[in-house]
Amino acid sequence: MSRYAGPIVDAHHHVWLRDRVPWLNGPLQPRIFGAYEPIRRDYPIDEFRADAEPSGVVASVYVQVNVAPDAEVDEVAWVESLSRATGHPSAIVAFADLARPDLDDLLERELAAGRVRGIRQQLHWHENARYRFAARPDLMNDADWRRGLARVAARGLPFELQVFASQFGACVALARAVPEATLVLMHAGMPEDLSDEGFARWRRGLRALAGEPNVHVKLSGLGTFVHRVDPALIGRICDETIDAFGAQRCVFGSNFPIEKLWTGYAALVDAYRDAVAGHDLSAQRAIFHDNAARLYRLGER
Repeated sequence: MSRYAGPIVDAHHHVWLRDRVPWLNGPLQPRIFGAYEPIRRDYPIDEFRADAEPSGVVASVYVQVNVAPDAEVDEVAWVESLSRATGHPSAIVAFADLARPDLDDLLERELAAGRVRGIRQQLHWHENARYRFAARPDLMNDADWRRGLARVAARGLPFELQVFASQFGACVALARAVPEATLVLMHAGMPEDLSDEGFARWRRGLRALAGEPNVHVKLSGLGTFVHRVDPALIGRICDETIDAFGAQRCVFGSNFPIEKLWTGYAALVDAYRDAVAGHDLSAQRAIFHDNAARLYRLGER
């Protein structure tokens, strides 16, 4: 098969200034992607464009970066100002705590502030405290939280689902409980245990999730636990994920500048292009461009 060389939508990147991202300031905090001194600095749009556009990126989706509490609307407004000035990002995934009692008000303020096309609240919980972000593993089972997800869905916003394989069973139940919600499984479900047993467990859970038609998946962040671009690993995970979900429910994302810790943008894109080169060009275009454009309603104002 031919290797895709067409336009790309980067469906997952971050742009930040240090004064807006608390964890980039002060003492180093444990992060699943390891030591991050090289990115404890501003990562402005001009640098992202220089990284991404030579690889054919024509549009991008910004995903929230955990700004200071209660600054969610300010984050959206700031990113919107960048978009108007530079053309990137093309859409915004904002933060919202889905259990908060004033969620409707927050969502309306975020939508008014910028081109919000999705919501993320990180739910990943792991027995290893270094990998843990959520306060508890079962937040998605909370009745108030699920009602919040329904409010997100009512506004036509996908929810970025960031979890580990140990949480996949709860995710299946969530997809069935709120079938009107569009869920986007981030980083292919964050396969962190690459032993034969761990990979098999991830594969089983992934296939169960793929059985729910309202779940999509993002091919991104696959260097998180190995701290390198590993073409063989990317190929293996992409093969399993596309086989489970089909090309029409998979989207590419760079996770930059996190992955800039160990790679350049072009090398990352090349690894994904090679990983999906066995699929026909229409499937490759869906993964790299069309699915993200549809999910995040790119081109709308």
